[in-house]
Amino acid sequence: MHRAPPSKRRRLNDSFDGPLWAGVNISPSSPSAVLPFPNAPSILSPSLSHSHRHQHQSSAQNQNQNQNHNHNQSPFFPTTSSSTSNTHPNVFSPGKSIDFLDPDIAEPFLSPFSTSVLDEFAQDPGFLESQEELRCLLFKTALSAAPTRVGSPAGGEEEGGAGEDRGDGDANGGEGEYTNSRSTGAGLVRDVLSSPKRIKYLKNYLGVVAPWLDMFDSQRVFGIKLPALARSCPALLYAILALSARQMERKNRVESSFDSLELYQEAIRSLTPLLQGRDPNVIATCVILCCLEMMSASAQDWRRHLEGCAALFEAFGINGFSGGVDQAVFWCYARMDLCGALIADGTESTLLKLSKWIPPTVPADDSAAIRTLFTASDDPDTHANYSVYLCSQTCDLITARTKYVELGEPNGCTSAVFRARWLCLWKDLQRWLEDRPPESRPVQTIEDVTATAADSSPFPQIFFTHWSAISANQLHHTSCVLLLTSRPPDGCLNNAIQPLWIAGRLLSGRREHQVLVRLIRGIEAATGWGVAWRIRDLEEVWGERVGR
Repeated sequence: MHRAPPSKRRRLNDSFDGPLWAGVNISPSSPSAVLPFPNAPSILSPSLSHSHRHQHQSSAQNQNQNQNHNHNQSPFFPTTSSSTSNTHPNVFSPGKSIDFLDPDIAEPFLSPFSTSVLDEFAQDPGFLESQEELRCLLFKTALSAAPTRVGSPAGGEEEGGAGEDRGDGDANGGEGEYTNSRSTGAGLVRDVLSSPKRIKYLKNYLGVVAPWLDMFDSQRVFGIKLPALARSCPALLYAILALSARQMERKNRVESSFDSLELYQEAIRSLTPLLQGRDPNVIATCVILCCLEMMSASAQDWRRHLEGCAALFEAFGINGFSGGVDQAVFWCYARMDLCGALIADGTESTLLKLSKWIPPTVPADDSAAIRTLFTASDDPDTHANYSVYLCSQTCDLITARTKYVELGEPNGCTSAVFRARWLCLWKDLQRWLEDRPPESRPVQTIEDVTATAADSSPFPQIFFTHWSAISANQLHHTSCVLLLTSRPPDGCLNNAIQPLWIAGRLLSGRREHQVLVRLIRGIEAATGWGVAWRIRDLEEVWGERVGR
């Protein structure tokens, strides 16, 4: 469990938490939530909660955070899948307006530390024992694989385990040398699928779970290539079935007698010899099992579930440009790692260092080279992955600054260094927005035309057609919000008052008036500059008083 963020961190953020939310073009009622799958995940929500938590939680609530609160609604695995049911609480629903500046609404909707009922699966002694067994196996494998991964491949295994070669092999039939190296696997798989219930789990994986995992992958590695590989790899098949069973159990609110636990344990038993032989399917199997663990884990425990996978990726030399199956599996892991960093709330960065996300030939501190790496093609998936990378960079920068200022960690993130990195990252984020391929841009933006003023919203509805565009744009806004709420003090906020006064006279909607008033009050709180008198001037122009 992570400690609460240091008290000093509030000073870094409080100056900007309130007003700057209003300046970010995020659509709470946006049909960006109208995904190809009704309850598909949104990674955005954990990040949106952190500033509200710092501003509005009472001391008693802060003490409660130190208890074992559970976050069962993972932003990666919604608990419902029916298109007619309510959307997952971490996904913005069309037509539902959420005021990010209203803590009474936003806090319970977005907080990853919500007090949901503790999942019995996560407390099961058999699960805990198996989970620890898997974790130890992953670290043991990572330690043994690291020195010899590239130079001394195991007999019969592809040299270096290059993901790109695996991708070609998968495309040519999905089996190839994997079947030859596991001649007895097919018979075992037939036994695994002998139960009608397990066939149902497989169908649910293909139709419901895999599309969530493939959201950033048009090649559908999780939905097409991994099931093909699983025909000759029982461990991978058990992992697929276990994940699907866990999703169905949570959807149907199963409280005991977990099929997923039995499948999870079988996957680990089948995985053990593959780990010892550094089988190519190890990484995919472990990431899927990690997904299962995180479906029922508390928010504070996410990083523990990710540590073993992070060690394997580093030891096996797999990064976001390895190609083929390995690359797709890496980015699935990366999104979970990023979500863990967002939940850590500025106290921790991603587990896998960002230098390990890119090929070793690309300098980790060369933003131009990294940008070229991600933008060399117009592939919308790669552009979406770049958004994941930039958001992870944002978390890394904020964490470095927090540790330097509050813990005295000598990481070199001085005020000058922080400002330089902040500006560079901000420019990269704006370039990302400008350079979006057509598939990553909204096809339609609709302003709210609700008849009654009470139901109106100052935020537009934004439609996207490509799977990855929705989450990628949300992550872009998440990065901008995080940077703005931690930006270096520039002493220029008071200069915004007169432009706000001029523009504010033209605003006619009450919701817009409320946002502007909060913005001005926030500037006064941040700078100490007396500017609230402009609120009275605006209220005279508007002909109404706007409450706090």
